[in-house]
Amino acid sequence: MDDFAACYTQFDPDRTASPATAVHLTAYDRRSEQPVHRHRKGQLLMALRGSVTCRVPQGVWMVPPHCAVWVPPGMPHSNTVSLHGQVCLLFVEPGAAALPQVCCTLSISPLLREMILHLATQSSDYSPGGPTARLAAVLLEQLAQMPTEQLHLPVPAHSRLRKIADALAADPSNRSTVSQWAQQVAMSERSLARLIKAETGMSFGRWRQQLHVIAALQRLSAGMPVQRVAMDLGYESVSAFITMFRKALGKPPGRYLAERNGRQEYAGMPHGMIPG
Repeated sequence: MDDFAACYTQFDPDRTASPATAVHLTAYDRRSEQPVHRHRKGQLLMALRGSVTCRVPQGVWMVPPHCAVWVPPGMPHSNTVSLHGQVCLLFVEPGAAALPQVCCTLSISPLLREMILHLATQSSDYSPGGPTARLAAVLLEQLAQMPTEQLHLPVPAHSRLRKIADALAADPSNRSTVSQWAQQVAMSERSLARLIKAETGMSFGRWRQQLHVIAALQRLSAGMPVQRVAMDLGYESVSAFITMFRKALGKPPGRYLAERNGRQEYAGMPHGMIPG
């Protein structure tokens, strides 16, 4: 397993014309962030453990485990992984699979996850028609069928909105109202609400809920109990948090994680006992 911090200087995915190559990485000694860069190939950033974030010009994708962010060929991006976080990067040759032309979050099935991890153990210079090439072909066919997830957090470009976004990302329990934020950034409440809608396509309340959903998934998948997650995000009770989660994703946390893990043992567990 390679070091995430050194990957972008030591590994060049564009040097091979193989349809798909993969690398398994860990942030060993600190929170690791890659500078903005781009690839000739498309990139799939699959979260395995910890907090994983992908930034592109249009926004930020905070990637919960069992999901992945697709970055089309040529798009500038940077990736950040928390201490001891693990990711698997899959690089796809342009035209090798029918994948989206825009960034999106994809749900990754357990089968596809294991195929990508296995590909990461193979040489990137595999021969056409060999076992690894056949694996890559099936993998890409499966990848093209994965459903998208609405886990994108639009990040505003306006400097005043960036200040709010950074503050909420650092402390998602902050319950300041639009009126209170307007005072902090020296704007009227109406002007701020309009600017948020124009920049993100969401109301402030909906945008903050999206941040909470993604932050909750990262914490729950890391093994944090639901009670602690609810507290971290500023909810007055566990039931209020679960209501928000169900409204946003259609299922309570235990069932949602069970289905994403491909296992059902979480679904009937008490809310405070959901593992990662």
